[in-house]
Order: sequence, then C-alpha cells, then structure tokens
Amino acid sequence: MAHILLVEDDKSIVTNLTEFLRKENFTITSVDGQGKALALLEQSAADFDLILLDVSLAEGNGFSVCRAAKSTTNLPVIFLTASGDEYSVVTGLDLGADDYIAKPFRPRELISRIHNILRRYGKANTVLEYKNLSADTVRAAVRKDGQDILLSALEYRLLLYFLSNQGLVLSRSQLLEALWDIAGEFVNDNTLTVYIKRLREKIEEDPQNPQLIKTVRGLGYKMGD
Repeated sequence: MAHILLVEDDKSIVTNLTEFLRKENFTITSVDGQGKALALLEQSAADFDLILLDVSLAEGNGFSVCRAAKSTTNLPVIFLTASGDEYSVVTGLDLGADDYIAKPFRPRELISRIHNILRRYGKANTVLEYKNLSADTVRAAVRKDGQDILLSALEYRLLLYFLSNQGLVLSRSQLLEALWDIAGEFVNDNTLTVYIKRLREKIEEDPQNPQLIKTVRGLGYKMGD
C-alpha cells in the first residue's frame, strides 16, 4: 500500500481527495504548508512513496518542497496547479517534478498518473485487477476467475495499458503508441483492431458484447466506469 504525502491548504480538496485515495487503497498523510511539509520530509521522507504537491500554499509554496524531496530521497512528485498556469508547470518540471495535473482534475486521471509514476519508480502494486481479471506484472501472468490465460506479447501489453488506465477513454492513437515499443515495428490501425478482437476473445464472457473492454463510439475504448 503506497503512502502519499498530500501538501494542500484547501480543506475541501484535502477532505475529498483523502477519502477518494483511501478508497483506492492508498495511505494518506496531509499537511497544509511549506514549513510543515519540509519538517516532515526532514524527519521521515523514507516513509513516503509519492508527494501530491500544490504549487500555491497559504504558507510558502510547493517549489521548495519539491526541491527538498528531490534532493533527499528523490521522492516522486506530482504538482497540483491552477488551470493554465504555464509558469508553475515549467518551474515545477525544471525542479524535477515527475508530472503535473491542473485543477479541477478528474480523480480517475489522477489515479492513473499516480500508478504510472509509482511503476516507474518500482513502488507500484505488482498486481493489476479489474472485476474477475488480474495481471501480475512481475510474473507476466494473467488470470481470469483464477485460471491462467495465455496472451501474446502484444495482447499482454494492450491489456496492461487498459488495466493501468481504468475509467479513462483511450483513443486508438494512444493504444497504437502503447504497442509501438514492444512490437519493434510499425503497428497500424488494422493491426490494433485485430489485437483488440483477439484480446476480447480471451478475456470476455461474450466477445460480441464486451463488458471489460468497451467501445466508446467516435472516441476509442474504455475499461471501467
């Protein structure tokens, strides 16, 4: 269970985000200012796996906290920024922040970004799950209802991408980009259609009426609500 440090002084955001993240099986510690965050990092930075950091704080700002996090244990940092605040985004990234998300943000998008960064740092949950489907990313094993499912490398990569981005509508171009690296060659639109069809045949109860990987007409595909 990943431990997240939330540095935010808007009480309503802290309350709502803490409740949501705890439901997603994260442990949350929150502080409302620069001084408190710096003191906590000095005392116990190793206890945390990631920092969600508001740029604008009533007491200080997030930039000093980001600099401290990166200079001590190189903690992953996601900046929470005001919409359209390009200066804050650039400054944060220059200081080593791993990502940023503009307020107001969609909770599911934030969860996806958190998971992606934790995987990059080797701190993520190694088992991804949705309904009766699970993928162990260490063993590269996929199971449905407790039974192993054999997937090709491209099918496996495609499934992981869906599992890692639950609740988000994924365009065909995003999916093609996700498959490109492992294929070692150009993956075209027709190939993507074939692989989605093959994947559905292996994981869906009724591939003609898919309930795990749903088509969103005119936009792409989605796993989860």
